[in-house]
Amino acid sequence: MRIDIKRQNRLFWILQTSGWVLFLALILFYNILRGIHSARLFTHYSAAMAAGFLTTLLLRAVYKRIKIQERGIFWLSLLAIVFSLLGANLTVWLTDVLKIPTWGIENLKKNIALATYLRRFLWWVMPLIGWSVLYLGLKFWQEWMVQKDQAEKARALAETAQLHMLRYRMNPHFLFNTLNSIRALIAENRTSAKTMVTELSEYLRYSLVSGNYASVPLKEEIESVRHYFNIQKMRYEHRLDFDFDIDPAAEEYPIISFLLHPLVENAVGYGLSTSPRPLEVLVRAKRQAGALQIEIINSGSWVKPGAERGDPLILRGLDNVRRRLADAYPGKHHFEILETDGTVQARLSIDANMRRP
Repeated sequence: MRIDIKRQNRLFWILQTSGWVLFLALILFYNILRGIHSARLFTHYSAAMAAGFLTTLLLRAVYKRIKIQERGIFWLSLLAIVFSLLGANLTVWLTDVLKIPTWGIENLKKNIALATYLRRFLWWVMPLIGWSVLYLGLKFWQEWMVQKDQAEKARALAETAQLHMLRYRMNPHFLFNTLNSIRALIAENRTSAKTMVTELSEYLRYSLVSGNYASVPLKEEIESVRHYFNIQKMRYEHRLDFDFDIDPAAEEYPIISFLLHPLVENAVGYGLSTSPRPLEVLVRAKRQAGALQIEIINSGSWVKPGAERGDPLILRGLDNVRRRLADAYPGKHHFEILETDGTVQARLSIDANMRRP
């Protein structure tokens, strides 16, 4: 939320002027109802409201210098009371000074009397406290909104940077190996080489384009995963089989982009080294029990973090998945990796009512 200084100042002057005019109108109306009305009384209250107007401008100049977010409620309340008391004293004197042209200097001397001064002083205390509380409250809310907006922007930038880092970590080996495969295929089978180039370009296109969005429909993420598998199938041939079981009702559900790629890379990377031939990978997604359910199942066994054959890039990718899930769907997701019956299952559940902004 960017602060528009001109708009902010314009709004203040509108509220400040209309507020004091309304206050004057209410005071005059109240006295008319009591049967008290005269030109002299109008002059008195007009001078008083003008004095209040000027005093609150001075209070505003003071309050603008205060770092609202750095003060607690107690200190803000104390400041409002102290400055309102000082402002009430100033307003009494300003009122008399502004009345001199019509009431004369003698009136100023008469109001120096202690009892008269205290009565007028106390009359001004509550309106100025109310003005101070309202001004400081609005300033506190505005600063809080700005800080919240800045925090959200910082988080978005961090997510973008984190997503880019994930791509740079996860893709180099895959890209390098794919390009080597394409080079070998050019001499052996140009048709297959062209097909692999097409699959790779579509995969990279998604990597670049999806970076412009906070979330993408699940079907687009699945399509990108399909390109990844097609490339790996051409590389490993009979050593890899894959399949998809995607519920049409789940295809339009938005998820954060590149969420599934670390999971499928984990399935292929570890599955090829731990599974009997061929490695079988199944990607399943459906809407069930008010949630989006995603499973990536591969034959083979789970390689625990820290194991000698564990790929640090893939392990960091899984940590990244957990962090992104916690940030995007706090308290609204469940993620686990299980090993059962000769398979490794990555299970992800997201509340179907959750929507990524």
